[in-house]
Amino acid sequence: MPDRQPVKLPAIAFLGAGSMARAVLTGLLQPGIEVEGGIRATNRSAANAASLSELDGVTAYATETDAAANRTAVAGAKLVVVAVKPAMVPDLLREIADALEPDAVVVSVAAGVTVATFESLLPSSIAVIRSMPNTPALVGRAVTGVAPGTRSSDDDLALAVTLFETVGDVIVVPEEQIDALSTISGSGPAYVFYLIEQLTAAAVAKGFTPEQAALMVQGTFRGASELLAASDVDPTELRRRVTSPKGTTERAVAVLEAAGLQGVFDEATDAALARARELAAGA
Repeated sequence: MPDRQPVKLPAIAFLGAGSMARAVLTGLLQPGIEVEGGIRATNRSAANAASLSELDGVTAYATETDAAANRTAVAGAKLVVVAVKPAMVPDLLREIADALEPDAVVVSVAAGVTVATFESLLPSSIAVIRSMPNTPALVGRAVTGVAPGTRSSDDDLALAVTLFETVGDVIVVPEEQIDALSTISGSGPAYVFYLIEQLTAAAVAKGFTPEQAALMVQGTFRGASELLAASDVDPTELRRRVTSPKGTTERAVAVLEAAGLQGVFDEATDAALARARELAAGA
């Protein structure tokens, strides 16, 4: 992660501690970040809660052994991150509604659950922010989209942005763009991994060992990404610099263009968007 100014955040509760919530929680434990009032977390499993409690500054509760775990976690918390499975959200919100602090900001990482659903089940004083992080949060390289709710202030939104900046970059968008964002940055890591799979298979088919193929392909993706990040030109120009006229790369790129790669990405992301809308509608 880049160097940052010291960050102060109020007490935070994570309801549900799956991989995404754990990634964000871990980001908060980095040097230079102070969570005044501490971090609380809930998890169904007592064993998982125990492992979370071993982290410095984290107090975890298990819902399987403590029926009041979620209500206990949100008491006194200014930020409440709802990270349970989407189908579990309505019951959870009903459970915690009257235990939330009156000025709490509830941040959703539940895919497909709208701000309207949250706001309809929570007191009118509670601000709601919808978010869509991605899995590179696990290594501090997330791209997270955040969208304000109808009752959130600029300060509420800034608090959510600060939270997610602990694990990467943040883009603020209107809620109607969150599903579209999920098809690019949310699902995007899978597209990259798929391309790596296919190029690795091509290398193996050309006689390289799996180890050699992995080194070449993964190193190339990593190097190209870092070159782009360090460069002051766009990817089109960087591609042009690799593509010598009438050379081997030009021939390969021509095949990719003939295959309609742009159209394939359009179709794939459109399909993901259609599914996101089906999920939001409960399909």
